[in-house]
Amino acid sequence: MSKQELVVLGQDTVDDCCPTLLTTPLDEETATGLAKVFKALGDPVRLRLLSMIASRDGGENGGEICVCDLTPAFDLSQPTISHHLKLLKQAGLIDSERRGTWVYYRLLPETTDKLAAVLTRPTAPAAEPAGAAS
Repeated sequence: MSKQELVVLGQDTVDDCCPTLLTTPLDEETATGLAKVFKALGDPVRLRLLSMIASRDGGENGGEICVCDLTPAFDLSQPTISHHLKLLKQAGLIDSERRGTWVYYRLLPETTDKLAAVLTRPTAPAAEPAGAAS
């Protein structure tokens, strides 16, 4: 995980990870970092773009998708789509690679995994099924 991704989420190391919203009050730095990511997700177009990128088949990173395949799904100009993709990238949710005239995008699952961990309740020990012998 890059230092940039950790800074976006307000963590200095991977080991500092994962107090949840339900277990520990957020400090100001962590809250600021998380707010940037949630703000990026707070737009329906960006949420759809992230979903299209993340749902791409293939590989650990959810595969890749060309911007040429993203743009036609929206009734928006190409510069507007590029702006939304830039905001997702700045939030540490996606990464990109230029190949010739096209740019390919892929999910950064480390960031979405951290978001999920922050929002998830800690798991309690599994209860024994009813009727199980003690």
